[in-house]
Amino acid sequence: IKLILNNKMIKKIFDKCVHWAGHKYSKPILAFVSFIESSFFPAPPDVMLIPMVVAKREQFITIALIATIFSVLGALFGYFIGYVFFNEIGIKIFEIYGYENVYVLKEKFSTKGGLLSWLGILFTAGFTPLPFKIFTITSGFIHFNILFFIFTCIVARGLRFFLEALLVYKYGAAIGPFLEKKGGKWTLIITGIILLLGAGVYFYITK
Repeated sequence: IKLILNNKMIKKIFDKCVHWAGHKYSKPILAFVSFIESSFFPAPPDVMLIPMVVAKREQFITIALIATIFSVLGALFGYFIGYVFFNEIGIKIFEIYGYENVYVLKEKFSTKGGLLSWLGILFTAGFTPLPFKIFTITSGFIHFNILFFIFTCIVARGLRFFLEALLVYKYGAAIGPFLEKKGGKWTLIITGIILLLGAGVYFYITK
């Protein structure tokens, strides 16, 4: 039976994460949420990161660093699930989120050109609101280059969390509603620009 998270359940999880942002152990909790979000948890670290930086603006670098480090470690755990336990665990996580036909990806992205395409897809998933865990697990399943995987996760997650933390540090709570309404749109625009620049540099070097 396919299990798909409903909106009511997701809202409860998000609300709980926001509540944890005010906990005295908010940093360890943020680390834990950042880790599990990269492999199966639905709520992104952002829902804790933003209110935490609002409350402790002088610690915005530390908060962003915690989210980045543990998100990358969680991504490696997701990669491990896809590499070793895809049929036992990975496919179940895919079913929870309503994703199917993942097996066609292995053949499609196993070529050199396919791996380069996946590099861009992985970066986009790490920087934007796309479900990152689906792509970390798939990276392990298709045996994506582990060094490229780690580097891409560090860059994508680091850019996302440090940019958010910096904006909240500079503009305070006022930036929260903007990120909720326009954040997805602007992250996609910025991602597109970065990918275009990266592709330009790549083709310039390899031509």
